[in-house]
Amino acid sequence: MMVEGNGKPVIYGSGGIGGKASGLFFAIETLEGSGPGEEFSSIPVFVPAFRVISTEYFDDFIERNALQGCGATGETDERIASAFMKGDISPILVGDLMSFIRDTHTPLAVRSSSLLEDARNEPFAGIYQTKMIPNNQPSDAERFKKLVEAIKFVWASTFFQAARDYLGATGHTPSDEKMAVILQDVVGRRFDERFYPVISGVCRSFNYYAFGRAKPADGVVNLALGLGKSIVEGDPTWSYSPAYPKVPPPYGNLKDLMKMTQTAFWAVNMGKPPAYDPLLETEYMVKCQLSEADYDNTLRPVASTYDASSDRLVHGVQAQGPRVLTFDPVLKDGMIPLNGMLRHLMALCEEKSGSPVEIEFAVEGYAPGEPSRLAFLQVRPIVATDSVVEISPEEERGGRVLLKSSKAMGNGERNDISCVLYMKPGAFDAARTPQIAREIAEMNRGLSKDGKPYILMGFGRWGSSDPWLGVGVTWGQISGAKVMVEISGGKMRVDLSQGSHFFHNLTSFGVSYFSVSEAFDGNIDWNWLENNGKTISETAFLKCVELEEPLLVKVDGRKGKGVILK
Repeated sequence: MMVEGNGKPVIYGSGGIGGKASGLFFAIETLEGSGPGEEFSSIPVFVPAFRVISTEYFDDFIERNALQGCGATGETDERIASAFMKGDISPILVGDLMSFIRDTHTPLAVRSSSLLEDARNEPFAGIYQTKMIPNNQPSDAERFKKLVEAIKFVWASTFFQAARDYLGATGHTPSDEKMAVILQDVVGRRFDERFYPVISGVCRSFNYYAFGRAKPADGVVNLALGLGKSIVEGDPTWSYSPAYPKVPPPYGNLKDLMKMTQTAFWAVNMGKPPAYDPLLETEYMVKCQLSEADYDNTLRPVASTYDASSDRLVHGVQAQGPRVLTFDPVLKDGMIPLNGMLRHLMALCEEKSGSPVEIEFAVEGYAPGEPSRLAFLQVRPIVATDSVVEISPEEERGGRVLLKSSKAMGNGERNDISCVLYMKPGAFDAARTPQIAREIAEMNRGLSKDGKPYILMGFGRWGSSDPWLGVGVTWGQISGAKVMVEISGGKMRVDLSQGSHFFHNLTSFGVSYFSVSEAFDGNIDWNWLENNGKTISETAFLKCVELEEPLLVKVDGRKGKGVILK
């Protein structure tokens, strides 16, 4: 394996560096200790340059500006962020950052790295904010100002509502948390007014959603064009088993496959400055259409083209027709030998950490004469339980079945849940999913306060940033749920996202996730649920009931199936 020089990361201050920064140092150590690996020598791999602002300066900022009680009285995220923007940072840090920004002119990712983040059994992945900045303003002073605003925004996210909810659900308080910040070069190239990598991805060495011939230990990879935000937020991306890279996801037909592949991508906005809004995570990001990537000539390694005359997909973009992001030129044609490199990296990290891992990466370069490079962006451990769960044929089809799934995530069984929070089948409205998310958050707070674990059932994809694909709840909004059920059918036929931080948290906390297609798995017994529980709360879209006896939840992680029994 070709390992390019990673430079010497700089740490500002003497405090802690947090989970993400520790992962980056682990990545560097793993690469430096790896063997040559001749079959992978065609792709240089590197950790992008980064610096870490330790928790010493977070503590100093909180004390210097008397922000210790932030969020304690229920202030909005906007008010908290505004208070942080008005604060003063340490003069010593000012000097270090001024020196850094004078010599740095590439786009930067300003990322959270909290002390609690990315822990093995209590991961805080995706809870805090990241801010991308173009860092292309003409004066050092202006670029310094934007950098400091981004740092303060990440610090402030420690106290945002989602973080407070999450801390409460894991038995922590805001005083337990401290925030370091990573300043890291964004991987990619500039294309006119857009800056992005050709490929971003997340690979996991253990997959609770193995399909076809794949086994859980074969892992899973999610690929996206552009920045990895598409994967993190659960947008449609390409998913495959690294053991069988040429096997597509199990879509019923070509029409469904085309409908559920990536149709937009994220980039850093390098053009006209947007409206000033330092409180917005995507202030300097732009969501682009595939036509813009076609113009940038970046679809070549990631797209196929639909040929209407033969009703099939043709590898590459030479033909005329709609572009479909199948990544066939990479996975099937070998334009970039990416899959072998990912399998090699996962094996190295598993061996060194002693557990299954999740790796974030990006690829830059693809054109003739421009060698590709693999950027190793993050690595964290994931939890993979090994207890054996058996689901008998009688349990799958007997009268006790409330619902079953042939695509269940997790492993184990439990019989301590009596509460079910569900979307009413006749009242679901995709146009009202933001309101539904807010109502779920309110019910979640009440159930968590009363110490009542619950099953959450709904239509579409949980955690999606696209309201037409499902309800975009954050982890904090559903933190009390111990079992989650997504229902696909009717107008909501969606495929489950596997690569996001949202699902990393689910697996690490042992939350079972059922993907139910009533057309294949059978009908849910809505009538029994409606008539056998005491209503705790109800809205136009939701109902929460408490049953007299707890339900039995069983998930066989080896076979990827589960059942909930009355």
